[in-house]
Amino acid sequence: MSYTPPKVWTWDSENGGKFASTNRPVSGPTHDKDLPVGKHPLQLHSLATPNGVKVTVMLEELLAAGHAADYDAWFIDIGEGDQFSSGFVDLNPNSKIPALFDKSTGVRVFESGAILLYLAEKFRAFLPRDIEGRTETLNWLFWLQGSAPYLGGGFGHFYAYAPEPMEYPINRFTMEVKRQLDVLDKQLEDYRYIAGDTYTIADMAVAPWYGSLVKGQTYDAAEFLEAESYENVQRWADDVMSRPAYVRGRMVNRASGEPHEQLRERHDASDFDNVPKKP
Repeated sequence: MSYTPPKVWTWDSENGGKFASTNRPVSGPTHDKDLPVGKHPLQLHSLATPNGVKVTVMLEELLAAGHAADYDAWFIDIGEGDQFSSGFVDLNPNSKIPALFDKSTGVRVFESGAILLYLAEKFRAFLPRDIEGRTETLNWLFWLQGSAPYLGGGFGHFYAYAPEPMEYPINRFTMEVKRQLDVLDKQLEDYRYIAGDTYTIADMAVAPWYGSLVKGQTYDAAEFLEAESYENVQRWADDVMSRPAYVRGRMVNRASGEPHEQLRERHDASDFDNVPKKP
């Protein structure tokens, strides 16, 4: 059925499909509620979406490397509108997870890429210090930040979440996602990791999106996209996503999937000991 846009768009609360209950065309809080504060300097408020996983993986990698990066990870239920509380909006006026507050500096950080860069610079880790290595890492970090919306808000939405399948948007975004996978596959033909032969924040940013995609963990679309054909991306995803810190980071703020993959909130390293064992 064809659609003719009106001269002026008006908000219909039912037009958001699966996310109609939380999508809205205005910003700001919907209710007053302070954010909880834990014992650690780093206070993360998040959910285990790909953007959230980037940051919890980074924090777990920092701890594994011996840095004093202990953190509290508080669960934000975006389906219930937690991201629109007054406390969260103070931390991130864009009302998107993840958001970080560093008590040791008094600094708020929002946008997942900005959080990765902040932590890398704070702890001088996972970001090369030479200008060539640093720039190449940031090239790919910002590539991800610009590309992932095509995967999530474009392909993922119309393939998995739209009220009904629509050929044009699915074809449009499938073509772009496959082009992006080809970009990654060619880059990884010559290098172990995204930005070269060193594991960096670029890998932490890309793996929860494109690694999860080719491994069938996102949108159940691996077969549709012929993910097995991207052999270099597959090899890299196996390498990165099997790292113990990655496995732990992927669990944090997760409230779906298998019980052994979920840690709703993380306030101490010992919290992982309470997660049910894999059957």
